[in-house]
Amino acid sequence: MDEETKRQIEETVLEILRDADMTSTTEFKVRSLAAERLGIDLSHPDRKLFVRGVVESFLVSQNSNDGHDDGKSDPGQEQQEEVAVEQPEQDREEEEEEAEDEDEGAKKRRRGPKEYNDDGDLIICRLSSKRRVTLRDFRGKTLLSIREYYMKDGKELPSSKGISLTVEQWEAFRDAVPAIEAAIKKLEGSD
Repeated sequence: MDEETKRQIEETVLEILRDADMTSTTEFKVRSLAAERLGIDLSHPDRKLFVRGVVESFLVSQNSNDGHDDGKSDPGQEQQEEVAVEQPEQDREEEEEEAEDEDEGAKKRRRGPKEYNDDGDLIICRLSSKRRVTLRDFRGKTLLSIREYYMKDGKELPSSKGISLTVEQWEAFRDAVPAIEAAIKKLEGSD
């Protein structure tokens, strides 16, 4: 990431944080707002890490500034600051789970930037922390991949555990979903 991009991201994130309610703002919300304002995808691991660093620096500076204003320590204020520091990770996970549970119509209406992996493949959804559904172009064919990923040298890489479907295969699978759901219900009912 070039220095100019870093500067723009940092300025935007700090602007958002200065205007934010720190008892309810999360890193995820800040990153989403910054991505929307800048028109850049901030979901790449290196950009996420950069935004996290800016947020953490801001919180540390706020805590140190608040603690030195009058030389007194207000226990209620300290407790509130602790919540603001600890809450972002928990809230981000909850928001990501809620985003996964949204119906298709809501996903299409959502304005946030699309998320891409390091190879430029569109991430449709995350099934778990290691599994995701991606859409990519491979040798002129559109493929929908359901695959496990692993970390290596700070990058998320696709493993051989998974499947890639052509559009035709995906359509056949999609059309079979009602029969699959019926079979699942029947199996669950026979327990």
